[in-house]
This record gives sequence, structure tokens and C-alpha cells, in this order.
Amino acid sequence: MILARVVGTVVATRKDERLVSSKLLLVRPVNPKGEPEAPHLVAVDTVDAGAAETVLIVSGSSARMASGLKDCPVDAAIVAIVDTVTVEGTP
Repeated sequence: MILARVVGTVVATRKDERLVSSKLLLVRPVNPKGEPEAPHLVAVDTVDAGAAETVLIVSGSSARMASGLKDCPVDAAIVAIVDTVTVEGTP
């Protein structure tokens, strides 16, 4: 799983028919402090996430196991909206 922040939306008027009802969001992986960690990626939203929310992303074959994405051509899916992140043993 990847911790990420929603930074935008992606609109594609022409796409694979299996993605027609899917919302695509632009996300940026972050570390537990919320600092950017990796390049942006596009993920299918399965939990109705919104702008600036911290989310959990699954990728690869796990993304196709998310709700409603069986047999869809996806490589990343948002599967949770994160309320808090706590790291034990850090100042």
C-alpha cells in the first residue's frame, strides 16, 4: 500500500469502456509526515476521495481487486481515505 495525497483530477473524455464510470485522480505519494516522496500517478477512485485528502493506494494486480475494478485496465486504485497517521517512537 502507498500513502498519498490527492492533488488533482484527470478528465479523459475517451477511454477504455471499462473505465467509463470511474473517477480518475492525480495523487502524489507522501511519507508519514505528509512530505512528497515520489512522482505523481493517476489512480482510480473507489472511495469518493476529494482534493487534498490523504489516501491509501494499491497498485499492480491488487488494484484490480478493488471494488468494481475486476477485469479493468488499472494499475493504481484508491482504496481508503486516511484520517490520521501515527508513527511510534519518533519525536
